[in-house]
Amino acid sequence: MKKRTWHWIWSMMLAVLLVLTGMTGIVSAQETEAEADESTAEELFAEWNPEAPALKTLIEYVEDVTDENSRNYIPPADRIATFDMDGTLCAELCPTYLEYYMLAWRILKDPTYTPDAEMLEFGRMLRDHALDKSFPDHMDLLHANHAAKAYAGMTLKDFADFVNSILVREVDGFEGMTYAETFYLPMIEVVEYLQENGFKVYVVSGSDRSICRTFIEGMLDIPYEQIIGMDVMMEATNQDDADGLDYLFTKDDSVVRTDQLIIKNLKMNKVRAIVQEIGRQPVLSFGNSSGDCSMHNYTIFNNRYRSAAFMLIADDEERDYGNTEKTRALGEEWEADGYHVISMRDDFKTIYGENVKKTGTFRWLDELAENRVPAQEPDDASDDGQAAEETAEAGEAEDVQYVMYLGTNDKDTDEPVFDKEEAKEKAKEILLDHFGGYTIQEAEGGWVDGDTVYQEYTLVIYLSDTTLDAVHAAADEMKDTFRQSSVLIQTNPTTTEFY
Repeated sequence: MKKRTWHWIWSMMLAVLLVLTGMTGIVSAQETEAEADESTAEELFAEWNPEAPALKTLIEYVEDVTDENSRNYIPPADRIATFDMDGTLCAELCPTYLEYYMLAWRILKDPTYTPDAEMLEFGRMLRDHALDKSFPDHMDLLHANHAAKAYAGMTLKDFADFVNSILVREVDGFEGMTYAETFYLPMIEVVEYLQENGFKVYVVSGSDRSICRTFIEGMLDIPYEQIIGMDVMMEATNQDDADGLDYLFTKDDSVVRTDQLIIKNLKMNKVRAIVQEIGRQPVLSFGNSSGDCSMHNYTIFNNRYRSAAFMLIADDEERDYGNTEKTRALGEEWEADGYHVISMRDDFKTIYGENVKKTGTFRWLDELAENRVPAQEPDDASDDGQAAEETAEAGEAEDVQYVMYLGTNDKDTDEPVFDKEEAKEKAKEILLDHFGGYTIQEAEGGWVDGDTVYQEYTLVIYLSDTTLDAVHAAADEMKDTFRQSSVLIQTNPTTTEFY
């Protein structure tokens, strides 16, 4: 009996030991899984401070609504996230909105555009009030209407080329960054994290839709059809204001912008655009200003799913041009409204990258200083010609137009170096590196050598508001790229009148 009792006791001890060992294994597995989740979060959000409250809230939210066993589970089709652009995904303080800078440049500096007196006055106002942000009331709508007018007649490609010519420039107020690179790295991580978890991400911006599309392309994996913004009417090249119901688009047409504004996509207009273009109520919304509050409220109120809204505040005065006092007060208001607040100062490890530095100074006024002056008749043509020659020798910008004739046949083989489309794109890349604007025309050159007739695809390039030194520098690069022995340059003294 004692022997059986001992065996029974030993069996019970062994069973308890096995249970405890199993429990230890479960605990260890849970700890390992938790450590793995924490490691994954650190890898996914390397640009964030891991203790950021808004980040923790977002991760907890996503894990909850993507868990099929959770009562808050959201099917993939309804995982809609909307993001404002300026100030939410990218910079808006260098020193003002990107689209404001583009329009100021278009009005005050673009040699291919001639503004009327009213437009010129608006461009000067844009320039003179951007640094202290003392814009007049309803500036958003004033800008939208002037932008529609300033870009009217441009094809979609023309406009994209213009936007890209601005994006390649170094950002005002910073060093080590172009306008194309002004995205907030932590917010890029948020977009990618949501996409990896089955969310469909839309950009819902107050900026021009075409600007947003060109700007975002290559930086975020968001297709054109998921980018919503300010819109203008489009028409066919040869439509001549005929109603769209009465005009047939033909092979000779391109789509061009008109001067008719459809919508400035702010406040309630963002909600209207979401309803019309997405057709589903978002469950996540990200913004940075009062213009995004309607979009946030539409997301978090009367939603059948668990939802959340996040506001980014520009409170970093060391790495960016934030305003701590003002934005912290806004943050408190927005938290009371039910939004989660993201602090650039406290929550972002970096904003644009460690190699980007805030300079604390702007070249804005100098860069946009006008050369648009009424034409003046010279008192002495001879003296005026001598003065123009002295100015060119000094390397200063003068009132002349430079015309470059660029051949595209190899100097040794007389065969084209590139096909026509690639040749034009190569030339544009070089021009954008050297000039703020340009005009290109396509031409065919020809010459006879003995009994042989040669034909050459030629680019005719018109340049204004620049120096002869800059033109020579671009010509040197073109000679190497296109294997030319020379580039023909004409210098045409000119006068400019904005009539």
